[in-house]
Order: sequence, then C-alpha cells, then structure tokens
Amino acid sequence: MRFFILPPASPVALVIALAIISVRPLAVAQQAEVIDGVAAIVNNDVITISQVRELIGAREREFRKAYSGADLANKVREMRAAAMKDLVDRQLIIQEFKKMQEKGANIPDYVVDDRVQSIIREEFGGDRAAFVRTLQAQGYTITRFKEIEKEKIIVQALRQSKVSENFAISPNQIQKFYNKNKGSYAVPEQIKLRMIVLREGVAGDVPGTENKAQTAEEIRQKIVSGAEFARMAEMYSEDDGTRDTGGDWGWVERGTLNEELSNVAFSLGVGQVSKVVALGGSYYILFVEARKNASVKPIPEVRDEIERNLIQQERMRAQQRWIDSLRAKAYIKILS
Repeated sequence: MRFFILPPASPVALVIALAIISVRPLAVAQQAEVIDGVAAIVNNDVITISQVRELIGAREREFRKAYSGADLANKVREMRAAAMKDLVDRQLIIQEFKKMQEKGANIPDYVVDDRVQSIIREEFGGDRAAFVRTLQAQGYTITRFKEIEKEKIIVQALRQSKVSENFAISPNQIQKFYNKNKGSYAVPEQIKLRMIVLREGVAGDVPGTENKAQTAEEIRQKIVSGAEFARMAEMYSEDDGTRDTGGDWGWVERGTLNEELSNVAFSLGVGQVSKVVALGGSYYILFVEARKNASVKPIPEVRDEIERNLIQQERMRAQQRWIDSLRAKAYIKILS
C-alpha cells in the first residue's frame, strides 16, 4: 500500500520555537538527559522538558506579564498540561504512521519540499537566503526543518484520514443548536447615518469659519429649512473620509461611535437632524436616513453555517475517539 498525502494549501507561519513537535528516540534521549531531562515517556519514545518549554515559551512569557501569584501558577500549570497532552497525542500519531510505513505508507520527499518552498514563497517573499538565515539564527538546519514539517504533515493528514466525510446532520440537530445559541445570531440595532463635521482651527471657504459653532448652526438651519443633507456635507464637512460621499457612514451600530455621539444618533428618528454636538474641539450634525431594529437572524439564513459548525464538531469528536483509542493501547508516563 502506498500512502500519499498532499500538503495543506493554507500558509504556514514560520514560528520554529512553537513548531517543534517531534520527540527523540529513547536511546538518544537518555544520552541527553543530563543536559535536558525527560518530561514524558510514550511507548519507546520520550518527550523532553525542552520540547515542552519550546512549545509554550512565548505564551508563558506573556502570562508572566499579565498574571502573578496563584493566578500565574494556575495558568502556567494548565498551559503546561495542555502542551504535554498535545505532545503525547502527536507522538502517538507519529508512532502510528511508523507502523503504516511497514506496510508501504510513505510521505514522498517532494511533498515536504513543496511545503518548504511554499513557506519560503509566502513567509519570505521567495527569498531563500533570508529563510536560511532565519533557520541558522534559531539553530536549525534545512534538514532538521524539513523533518519538523514532515511530522506536521503526518499529524495533520492522519487526523483527517481517520474522520469520515459523511456526517449527516438532521434538521432537529440544527434546530436545537439554533435554539441554544440564538444570542450568537442576534443583530444589534442599526441606523443608516450621515454626518457633517466641522473642526476648530481648520480653515474653510465659507464665511464665519473663525466661529465653527456658529457655522455649524447655520448649516443645520439650512438643512432644517429643506437643504439636502448630503449636499451640505459635500460642501461644508471637514471629514475627509466621508465628505465626498455626502457624509455617508452607512449602517452603524452603537459601538461604531463614541458614547456621546452614539446616544445622540440613536435618539433620532428616521429623517431627523440632530442639534449641533460640540465634542473635543469639533462640531457634529447627524442625520438618520433609516433604522433597523435589533433582531435575531431567522434559521433559514444561518442553517448552512450551523450545519458546517455541527459537522466540524462531529469531526473533532471522531478525531478524539481515535486519539483515545491510541492512548488506551499505549504506555504513557508523565514525569514532569
């Protein structure tokens, strides 16, 4: 049997310190224990303490900045336990692939080469020299990096190969998920907003620019008297981002604007113009063209999204059942 795996199409971030997932054969690791140390034994292989540190080093440093005392200790403990589980699972998968190799399974060299070339192209703009310099700076050879990438391909491919593609999601499952997660499909209240902005200290070509508050009130009176808001915005607004589109902000939610402007905007009815709002050295005139009340997306709009979500959940559960079966047959001893 020939086992052929194509590399994934998505870009692979070159974060070597976090990419190291391989473990050393027991005979080799025993020689290195004096310098490093064994964190776990998985059948005849070991996971070293340095591998755990390499996997969690960056996150642990961030945790140490954000937490202290008992909170830090708990966070680090949880993170290390999760890293250890991940490393053990990955090693069990590598061991499973080695069994498959005895029956003819293989990852062709060109698959790994293509993966590396993709990394060079996507992460280094095709600059192989920069890629090599990065490897050398972190103490890795191209050969070692290829080994790492090969193991990543193996782990991903075997996980996927153990999951059936034929998950059937019933309408009842979709309805239950929708009912349980309605909050995820809530659509907040929205308004279609236009805005005119005048700023103190910005010279304009209209009379009275030395008093922007007065100018803003004069513009507002023109609008109240029947002038088109969009036309007034094109003529007078000093907001470069929206002036040419007549002050159009499109559909906005409350969080789009700061609290004071948001309170004014959402208090307006459709077709209403606000009073001049003075805020931070600027003067604002707001106009609401339309409104959408808060609502929940109906199930027909989200059915496909829910189905994809449920299928992904089924895939993850199937993968975990497979991993659990590998664990049940393995000798695993956590030492650190």
